[in-house]
Amino acid sequence: MLFPTITFAIFFLLVFTLNWLVMPRFRLWKWFTILVGYVFYAWWDWRFVGLLVVATLVNQAAAQLMGRPGVGGRKAILTVAVAADLGLLGWFKYYGFFVSSLTNVLRGVGLQPSIPLFNIVLPVGISFLTFRVLSYVIDVYRGELEPAPALDFAVYVAFFPYLLAGPIARAAEFLPQLGQPRDARRLDSARAFTLIFGGLFKKMIIADYLATHLVNGVFADPGMHSSWETLVAIYGYTVQIYCDFSAYSDIAIGLALLLGFRLPDNFNAPYAALSLRDFWRRWHMTLSRWLRDYLYIPLGGNRLGRRRTYVNLMATMLLGGLWHGAGWTFVFWGGMHGAGLTGERVRAARRAALGLPPPRDTAGRRVLQRLAVFHFVALAWVFFRADSLRDAFGLLGHLFTAWGAPSPGVTWTVVGLIALGVGVQYVPQRPLLAFQAGFSRLAPALQGVGIAFGLFVLNVLGPAGPASFLYFKF
Repeated sequence: MLFPTITFAIFFLLVFTLNWLVMPRFRLWKWFTILVGYVFYAWWDWRFVGLLVVATLVNQAAAQLMGRPGVGGRKAILTVAVAADLGLLGWFKYYGFFVSSLTNVLRGVGLQPSIPLFNIVLPVGISFLTFRVLSYVIDVYRGELEPAPALDFAVYVAFFPYLLAGPIARAAEFLPQLGQPRDARRLDSARAFTLIFGGLFKKMIIADYLATHLVNGVFADPGMHSSWETLVAIYGYTVQIYCDFSAYSDIAIGLALLLGFRLPDNFNAPYAALSLRDFWRRWHMTLSRWLRDYLYIPLGGNRLGRRRTYVNLMATMLLGGLWHGAGWTFVFWGGMHGAGLTGERVRAARRAALGLPPPRDTAGRRVLQRLAVFHFVALAWVFFRADSLRDAFGLLGHLFTAWGAPSPGVTWTVVGLIALGVGVQYVPQRPLLAFQAGFSRLAPALQGVGIAFGLFVLNVLGPAGPASFLYFKF
């Protein structure tokens, strides 16, 4: 069920109404929320609702066992739970990738293996589900979180706003909010509607337009397009993936606010970053923190010496790339960012070893830094978007071979939307907060008129039909 559809609008209107009617009977509300999450997930494919049930039962059982006073074998219990979670993820998402890769390697040395390759349907949002439940059992094992009541954990697993594509709200961030009923009088409705409409605008007006009018065609067949169209398409995809993914996160956070819950922010103007390290503090922030706390730091972080720090950085980014998709393009993309992050650390370490002061922070230097980071990220997105490494290098090579060809795909609308998608990240927060405050002071009738007008404008300007969010397949 896609957010920008009439079907979802009707669904959420019913859920929103029943949510606040049932809220005073809090235990009943929890069962209602679980049911809503299952219905929402079943709308895509009812057969995979069992994944939610299995994830709930396995991880709750492990947490309860580890939480018992004096229980032995806690590490073994955690290992079983983690193996079960990663096993499901590996089967559905990586089985085909590993079998194909192993088959190619064996054929390269003269063997002819007959490993069965099953046609496995990838459950939508399985990576996000896996990371959420892993945060729960790992935090319980570490003693940072008490095992939650089974009903609360089931709500955490099934809460539908973040179910398909994040943000990756950790158990420690969400479960404490289930301690008592939410108060409808304390809703931050102004921020919620701002996030929802901002997300719909980024998705429907910017991301989908760029995808259908230039990006998809160029990446599918760069040979049919000019070098200028190819370059603009790379910039277009850079804006598209930001607007598409941040749109889903914004809408999810806004919907959760209307239901009385706060989810962590997931984006903070990533294309205004001054370094790759800064970029990853701004892009998909819940994933970045997850990788830091549950992978990079357990590997040793920066505590085991400089060389080990570089190895840990590279390993984290390679696995982070693989998390995004079962393909060598994603591994290569992760490796690029790992190499870039390592390079920044090496440069800083060399300056420190030579006793050089930090570079002067000037306006001109910040502009150059932002341009360098943006173009590195845009280059890496080519590998993320391409179907294969050969396709990615072929597209990049096409940048230099067809500059004299016509470029009908590069229109003022396309260029303007790219500029808007980047430029909006430099808009100060103060005007937005002022708008939210002003909206919150309006009478409910005027708020309704404003919302209706906004929906009308999006319907007129938006595409003919909704497009799936890019991160659903991750």
